[in-house]
Amino acid sequence: MRNDRDAMLIKVPAVTLGFWVIKILATTLGETGGDTITMTWLGETTSAATGYGYLLGTVLVLVPFLTLVVVQVATKKFHPFVYWATIVASTMLGTTLADFADRSLGIGYPGGSILLFTLVMASLAAWYRTEGTVSVQTVNTPRVEAFYWLTITFSQTLGTALGDWAADSGLGYDGGALVFGAALAVVAAAYFRTRISHVLLFWTAFILTRPLGATIGDYFDKPIAKGGLNVSRPLASAVIGAVILVCILVIPQRAGTHPETARAG
Repeated sequence: MRNDRDAMLIKVPAVTLGFWVIKILATTLGETGGDTITMTWLGETTSAATGYGYLLGTVLVLVPFLTLVVVQVATKKFHPFVYWATIVASTMLGTTLADFADRSLGIGYPGGSILLFTLVMASLAAWYRTEGTVSVQTVNTPRVEAFYWLTITFSQTLGTALGDWAADSGLGYDGGALVFGAALAVVAAAYFRTRISHVLLFWTAFILTRPLGATIGDYFDKPIAKGGLNVSRPLASAVIGAVILVCILVIPQRAGTHPETARAG
C-alpha cells in the first residue's frame, strides 16, 4: 500500500533545469522526426508530392501518440521513459499538424498561429474552469492528465507554427533560435526576480521551447541554400534521440509533488 507521500506524487517530472534541457531536445527531435516522416519519407517537399503527405503523416504520428497517452494515464506513478516518449510523440504530432494547417489547409503561418493560440487558450480556460488551476503540480488524476496532454498538444503545434513563421519572416533559422532563446531567458529572469505567477511563466516557457526546438531542428536539416546545414533528417533525429536517452539516464529523474505534499511537510 502506498504511503501518503507516494499518493501525493504527480505523474509528470519536477520542473528543474534538467527538465528544460530534455524538453528543448525533445522539441528539436519532434521537428526533425516529423519532417522525416512528411518531407523525406512521404516526399511532401519533392516533385513526387501528392498533397496528402502532411495529413497522412499526422495520422501516422497520431496513433503512437494516443497509445502513449493511454499508457501514461494508465500508469500509477511517474515513469521517465514513458513520459518523455509521450512528449516526443506530441512534438512530432505538433510538427505534422502545424504543417498540415499552414500548408495543406492554406491558412499560412499567421493564420495557423492565431488558430492554435486560440486553441491553447481555450484548453487552458476549460482546464481552469474545471479544476480551479492549470498548475502541473496537480497532474495526478486521469481528468487532469487529459487536460494536460490536450494543452501540450496544442502548445507544441502552436510552437511549430511560430517557429516556422519567425524563420520565414526574415529571421532565418539561426535568427529565430536566437530570438526564442532570448525570450526564454527573459522568462527565466522573471521567474527568479519577479512575483509573476509561476504557473503563467511555466506555460509561457513551455510554449516558447517549441519554436526554439523547431528553428534549431530546421537549422540542422534544411538545405544550405535556405539557411540550414543540410544534415540528413533521419540522421539528425537518430543523434538527437540518442542524446535524449543519455540525458534521461544521466540527469536525475523524479516526479514532482502535489501542493498538498508541500503543505503537509
